[in-house]
Amino acid sequence: MQIKPLGKRVLIKPVKEEERTRGGIFIPETAKEKKKQGMVIEIGNIDEKETPIKKGNMVLYTGYSSEEMEIDGEKYLILDVKDIIAKIEG
Repeated sequence: MQIKPLGKRVLIKPVKEEERTRGGIFIPETAKEKKKQGMVIEIGNIDEKETPIKKGNMVLYTGYSSEEMEIDGEKYLILDVKDIIAKIEG
């Protein structure tokens, strides 16, 4: 299934969090701090001059006004471009 966000929205696949620390300690779900990081999968009607993001970019985002959904067993978010706060480079 292919989803194309409408307007100035972006489809993001959140990055899965590690379940253990580097030292091998298991982190329970209730103690995890949610990362607000993900990969841009699809972009709505956005001018590249307004927001220099492209498909495949890793971004940081705020997560209070996103729509969560599951497609083929994978979790995705649709959020407004204004909720993307940084592009991760390197």
